[in-house]
Amino acid sequence: MTHETARRGSAVVGFILGAVIALLVVAVVVLWFRGGGRGWIDTSRPAVVRHIQQLQRLETVVFGMDKIVSGGWESRYLPTFLAGEQLLLIVYGDVTAGVDLGRIDASSISVNGQAVDIRLPEPEIFATRVDNDRTRVYSRRTGLFTAVDPHLESEVRKEAEKQIRQSALDGGVLRIAAANARTTITTFLRGLGFEEVQVR
Repeated sequence: MTHETARRGSAVVGFILGAVIALLVVAVVVLWFRGGGRGWIDTSRPAVVRHIQQLQRLETVVFGMDKIVSGGWESRYLPTFLAGEQLLLIVYGDVTAGVDLGRIDASSISVNGQAVDIRLPEPEIFATRVDNDRTRVYSRRTGLFTAVDPHLESEVRKEAEKQIRQSALDGGVLRIAAANARTTITTFLRGLGFEEVQVR
């Protein structure tokens, strides 16, 4: 190997070492600004508000139930077997409840380093639904002189929807929705990197 060849080889090695060192320096700087190489997430209050608002309407509980609901009418002057109508429905329905996180604003959240305190909106019922595929007529009686009311069944279904909603409220659906929402948001905020989480 000639002196010239050795000099060129040393230059190439020096160039490679210089490039590697430069890349290492850039990597160290990037890691420094990103918190020592860990994933970096903005935990400022506006960012937390935005993260939570993106969850929108958080459905946290679904109440399902069966009910027997009746409807109809009777005559003042004639017995039911002559005039009047009665319909019994076996109704299956469900009630979905949760928290509308779109209503969260900056005043609802307090951030202090790795600690966060959040006040959730009041829980609410998002939907009450009668499952038409599982709902059926149990019995229907019509007086001898009475024509069948084509609207009676739809009216009974509407009444069933009201009763299902009220049964869910009586069963504590909003309390359960609130508790589940607190658990879900606590897990979510810990996932963002907070160590102390208070959800009210």
